[in-house]
Amino acid sequence: MLTDIATRVHNHGWRLDPIVRSLLDTDFYKLLMLQMIRNLHPDVTATFALINRTASVRLADIIDEAELRAQLDHARTLRFTPKELIWLAGNSFYGKTQMFAPDFIAWLAQFRLPDYELRKVEGQYELRFEGPWTHTTMWEIPALAIVNELRVRAALKDRGRFALDILYARAKAKLWTKVERLRMLPDLALSDFGTRRRHGFLWQRWCVEALKEGLGDRFIGTSNILLAMDADLEAIGTNAHELPMVLAALSDDDKSLAQAPYAVLEEWRSHYGGNLLIALPDAFGTAAFLREAPDWVADWTGFRPDSLPPIPAGEQIIAWWQAKGRDPRTKRLIFSDGMDVDGIETVYRHFHGRVRMSFGWGTNLTNDFRDCAPFDTDALDPISLVCKVVEANGRPAVKLSDNPAKATGDPAEIARYLRIFGAQGRTQSTVTV
Repeated sequence: MLTDIATRVHNHGWRLDPIVRSLLDTDFYKLLMLQMIRNLHPDVTATFALINRTASVRLADIIDEAELRAQLDHARTLRFTPKELIWLAGNSFYGKTQMFAPDFIAWLAQFRLPDYELRKVEGQYELRFEGPWTHTTMWEIPALAIVNELRVRAALKDRGRFALDILYARAKAKLWTKVERLRMLPDLALSDFGTRRRHGFLWQRWCVEALKEGLGDRFIGTSNILLAMDADLEAIGTNAHELPMVLAALSDDDKSLAQAPYAVLEEWRSHYGGNLLIALPDAFGTAAFLREAPDWVADWTGFRPDSLPPIPAGEQIIAWWQAKGRDPRTKRLIFSDGMDVDGIETVYRHFHGRVRMSFGWGTNLTNDFRDCAPFDTDALDPISLVCKVVEANGRPAVKLSDNPAKATGDPAEIARYLRIFGAQGRTQSTVTV
């Protein structure tokens, strides 16, 4: 039975309606990375911090601090349940049984999120998580989900029942129109990547159910582990920028720093293979990554370009494969940066037949309420909110990105990284989601 979302939103009158109700309500790549981090870097400390790139939205003026603390505190009470651990241990992921080792499953049974630091700074929340990397990494997704949904709740507070009905009816119709367009792409492979900046869990679940019915086998799964389990879908995900960011921060000299992106890949392939051999090339610039990449990287399954415009990024990687003597038609590109239906259609048609493609549909799937409200508001427009690693063993962590607007880190360290990796191919563009 479909959830009546408007009724649930309207009835937030009880003491605490938890936003995060399970530790499985996170992205699949988090558990894949966590298993590797625990095995190879159990003693590394890492600090993560909330970063609001949409600085014009003053979150501390919108979200009540007591409500935020209550949600964060509730998340810290959660544990993986026996049912969840049995599913993780016994399910097949990417065609592999027992993806997660028994000792890792046993360790998860005792896992809890660590403490946090929260304060207000000039209209924003400074939210930080400091401690063992094996624990702080797991705060990223629930922290983002909590802050985003509290902003939504603030925007919808005191709205009438019928206004909410209309809001969600329009949003559903808007999404279904997109689904009908995507049906016209016969070889489409699309997954839900919308957990981090979703409108809310119930809405993400509705979107996933709509895609499952509307696209059939062209909808290949969801990054959200809980939804994958509940909806009998494939859990989708590989790795994220935090891996090269942490290993780079731990490097003792410029030479080892320059090799950090490839050291990460060597660690990754010691744990995973097949369709999980997807490289994320842009942490310190795609051009620099491809320029120095060892030949064996060309034998990996594919790449996920994340901060260049998708067509130039794809062309750059295809040219690199060809220069390495590899046939791009046997490789995969995963496009996931700010994708929406227009971009998916354009990229699909541009590369169709030249490379295997799949799309991760994120914020514009699970948080597109633009022009849906029957009242004047831009408070439902998605913002670019991230939770990034900022320190590792007390050393500053840096992300350069192909888009300088997405760069994070201490300015002096950014300058050092630019000296080592170069600025080739970096192009400034506005970050909207």
